[in-house]
Amino acid sequence: MYATTSETANTGVFCVWPNEAPSRQRKPDDAELVARLRARDETAFREIVWRYACKLYRLSYGILGNRDDANDVAKEVFTKVYFSIHGFAGRSSFYAWIHRITVNHCYGFLRKKRLNTTYSSDSLDDAQAPRMEIAGWRPTPDRTAMQRDFINKLLADIPDDDRRLLIAKEVEGFSIAELAQMTGLKENTIKCRLFRIRQALAAAGHCALNAARS
Repeated sequence: MYATTSETANTGVFCVWPNEAPSRQRKPDDAELVARLRARDETAFREIVWRYACKLYRLSYGILGNRDDANDVAKEVFTKVYFSIHGFAGRSSFYAWIHRITVNHCYGFLRKKRLNTTYSSDSLDDAQAPRMEIAGWRPTPDRTAMQRDFINKLLADIPDDDRRLLIAKEVEGFSIAELAQMTGLKENTIKCRLFRIRQALAAAGHCALNAARS
């Protein structure tokens, strides 16, 4: 289904591509591709992957900060799209639907990873820690990764719709007009929601930092 990942121009990140590029003779719109995919048209699926692979990869990478993890999530999303296409009701744009699936998969992945990390830490033999320190081992957390983890923890506590809206604006860089087209919401409604979400995150971040310092 997928070819080897390849580096995309100007981004420095890797992207999942289908094995073959679809025909460029005519570019079908999303509605046509969805209808064809519901009939299990493999060509339509390849077109969807070709059209959205890099967007979903960049979105996943922006949240997860890891190329391999982002690549895995992107593949999982396309698999879900293939088998769950009948669940797309068409109330929003097709990309808004797969965007929602991607964000949900990313945060599900982070929750699972956090649980696994906690389990690993709890199961570490108490005698191992001193030996690791004596051997000169020290954790060297990357500042960017720590900041991303902190932001993700804050985002995990807000409603799903708010989280997806903020990520679409701040991570993917969609304009207010584009978000309105994607979601069907009015532009003023989106502006108000984004303002309220940012205020809530700022307040939560301030509380979290104060708690950490105390």
